[in-house]
Amino acid sequence: MKKNLLLSISLTLGLSGALLAQDMPDAAIVQKIRDEGLNHSKVMETAFYLTDVSGPRLSNSTGLKNAQNWAVNRLKSYGLTNVKLEPWGKFGKGWDVEKNYAAITVPYYHAIIAIPKAWTPGTNGPIKSEVILIKADTSMNMDQYKGKLKGKIIIYEPASMTLAAGATPDFLRYTDAQLDDMAKATAQPAGGNRR
Repeated sequence: MKKNLLLSISLTLGLSGALLAQDMPDAAIVQKIRDEGLNHSKVMETAFYLTDVSGPRLSNSTGLKNAQNWAVNRLKSYGLTNVKLEPWGKFGKGWDVEKNYAAITVPYYHAIIAIPKAWTPGTNGPIKSEVILIKADTSMNMDQYKGKLKGKIIIYEPASMTLAAGATPDFLRYTDAQLDDMAKATAQPAGGNRR
């Protein structure tokens, strides 16, 4: 019992001495890092090029290759050396949406937003057919559609999907005054209540 107590006290004193021996951060360096992040950040530009300019980045797609090449060139422009794309294995064919269009024609014309499921084959031109809305989550739910879908256009929606109208916004924008206050913030001095 005494050995355990002595060991616990020794470890506590030894570790607390190591913690006190840690260097305090240089406030000027912290402020310089903060200034770079707040005033010279490339985050939004990078996100813009990787998403909006490169487009969808589905595995082995043209958009993915564009984004990868842009990232390699950007890292080289920062002065990094030995920048290269690493192979990640054989994946097979890529898939890109070259053209996609859908519209309701009966009882009246109305364009609809429709996105094809990845790796679905093309249609070799426009098609017209009856549209079937499927709401199913399991293969048992799908059994009711057996033999009824051939030649039909399928719109799939999970049965459990519910869209509730939000009473509160998903996010709040900062006011100009709040943004100004954030920009004026300074680095906290070293020491104090550090844990």
